[in-house]
Amino acid sequence: MHKSGKQNGEKKEKTPEIGIRSPRVAEIVAGRIRREILTGQLEDGELLPKEEILRKKYPASKPTFREAMRILEAEGLITIKRGNVGGSVVHIPTSSTVASTLAMVLSTRKAGIHDVARALQESEPACAAMCAERDDRHDAVIPILNEIQKESLDNVHDLVFSTIISRRFHEALVELCGNQTLIILVGALEEIWSSHETGWASNVSNPEEVTIQEREAAFGAHAQIISLIEEGNSTEVRRVVSEHLKTAQNYPQIEGSRTIDSTLLRPNYLQFL
Repeated sequence: MHKSGKQNGEKKEKTPEIGIRSPRVAEIVAGRIRREILTGQLEDGELLPKEEILRKKYPASKPTFREAMRILEAEGLITIKRGNVGGSVVHIPTSSTVASTLAMVLSTRKAGIHDVARALQESEPACAAMCAERDDRHDAVIPILNEIQKESLDNVHDLVFSTIISRRFHEALVELCGNQTLIILVGALEEIWSSHETGWASNVSNPEEVTIQEREAAFGAHAQIISLIEEGNSTEVRRVVSEHLKTAQNYPQIEGSRTIDSTLLRPNYLQFL
């Protein structure tokens, strides 16, 4: 009689190995500091404590800790200032940092600036409609748009400055829509387009290529948009913004400037360098 259990010759079944890689210490340290930045425990522009202090809080060897800092710097969450006045400056992610990354990704995909224009024609009207749907639009939206509009009309004779102010109007439609996801995502697209349109205006050989009458017509469309938002007419303002963009986005797309140039964008954290 055989004893209960494995029979002679029966092979022991192996437990399958699970392909999970243990995170490196540098990634763990970077993750903890990243969490403090994203949860607001570390504020934008704040200087991190010295390395010796941080290494006591996050035990790690000097090479490992510096690798963690390089990870955070590559993500744009800190800027490492080297030298006698060195240190690490904290940066809260914004649509500017998203725009910089997005521009590089679009460049690798060979996407042209017209691709960004088309995306804005679909997304910016939705933001304008949401502005019109805000119950507090008379206090939180209209005064800001009116102030930009006044500045636009006061500087209509200056192509570069009026272009900058015009882009500020479109960016405000996004920033004031009230939806944080759209503010970041569409805001990134606005920054990419604004950098290219402003670059075009700064380098145009003939400032009269866009006549004062054309600029006044664009600002007239802005005035109509403000009125529709004030009325709360989200359906009509969506249509007007869409039509306005199709017209306004034509002139910067001259030959030789159709590709996305990610170097035109300077993320906010570069101001600390």
